[in-house]
Amino acid sequence: MTQAPATSKAIRRQHDREIVSLALPAFGALVAEPLFLMVDSAVVGHLGTPQLAGLAIAAALLTTAVSVFVFLAYATTAAVARRVGAGELQAAIRQGMDGIWLALLLGAAVVAVTVPAAPWLIDLFGASDTAAPYAITYLRISSLGIPAMLVVLAATGVLRGLQDTRTPLYVAIGGFTANAVLNVTLVYGADLGIAGSAWGTVIAQCGMAAVYLVVVVRGARRHGASLRPDAAGIRASAQAGLPLLVRTLSLRAVLLIATAVAARLGDAEVAAHQIILSLWSLTAFALDAIAIAGQAIIGRYLGANDAEGARQVCRRMIQWGVVSGVVLGALIIVARPLFIPLFTSDTAVQDTLLPALLVVAISQPISGVVFVLDGVLMGAGDGPYLAWAMLLTLAVFAPVALMIPTLGGGLTALWWAMTLMMSVRMATLWLRSRSGRWIVTGATR
Repeated sequence: MTQAPATSKAIRRQHDREIVSLALPAFGALVAEPLFLMVDSAVVGHLGTPQLAGLAIAAALLTTAVSVFVFLAYATTAAVARRVGAGELQAAIRQGMDGIWLALLLGAAVVAVTVPAAPWLIDLFGASDTAAPYAITYLRISSLGIPAMLVVLAATGVLRGLQDTRTPLYVAIGGFTANAVLNVTLVYGADLGIAGSAWGTVIAQCGMAAVYLVVVVRGARRHGASLRPDAAGIRASAQAGLPLLVRTLSLRAVLLIATAVAARLGDAEVAAHQIILSLWSLTAFALDAIAIAGQAIIGRYLGANDAEGARQVCRRMIQWGVVSGVVLGALIIVARPLFIPLFTSDTAVQDTLLPALLVVAISQPISGVVFVLDGVLMGAGDGPYLAWAMLLTLAVFAPVALMIPTLGGGLTALWWAMTLMMSVRMATLWLRSRSGRWIVTGATR
């Protein structure tokens, strides 16, 4: 009787060590991604409100163009981790190489569409006459870095699946530092304005992709994995990622609808929305660090046929998600007087920003559970359920958000609608985790 609690505590400590060893480096790497956009927002915000509003719309489109392919990271992490758990290291790296080749193909296709369609896409968002030229400039230039961004996603997935989150952290720190220096230098030093911010991001992303390719290629050669593109392997990677693509498209539709609604509320509102969205993304990626650890750990446990270990890790990560959400919400409330002036000196934007920001703070514990469970199900390869759950969430959110310009409530009402969206996600993911249907063991799902 006395040994059971000790054993339970020992298991929890083991899981905690696994989660921390992967989540802390993943946190740094994930935080660096929204920090790219936050640096752009801070630098461009001091050029003027029209420039910041233009950046808000262009950044939403650019982020969508990249984030819809996030399965390049998430599906690759789960697949590689399963192979690692099964002891098939060479096959794991080969699967990762297929994902990188797929990333290059998809990146080239997205650039070919985005550059000529930029004016139409910006107009679709209802950008004002003052903001639209800046949005078009930023979108056209920054889209040239999309292939590099997708390679970064795929290569990151390979390393996470190999239980290595430290290398992505080092690359992310270097990329963030380069982006910050380049933005300030090109925007103000070279007097390129918003175009300088876009070019700085493109150069930094290309540098990150180059470093990742060197690391992955070295690993492939060391373990005898082929570097050549394999049509069947690329097709398999695409098919495995399709449900996650549907899930991500639905999520991006939510964020695009939110930005489109904010744009129709006015320049001050969309500028404030951009600042809040940057912060929300920062906290989301921070919470997702636990989910990244979950993807790698749960994939490994399932690959090693340890279903009970996967269940225990899932329970422990949910606890981590709740506590982390409470802490982040408190930090937002306490630190808001410090960071709001960093982004804008426009009092109209600041007044619009504050009440909506409090809503974001309140919703952080919900976000903690959502991101953790999302990562658990991704690690288990449960993409089809994630796709259907996110489609349901979109169906609930869209009509509520689109009524806001008519019914009133402004930006604060829009962020209450975002909280509703996260609550629906939490309910659907919680039900799936409780059912146990996501647990499928073996080297492949």
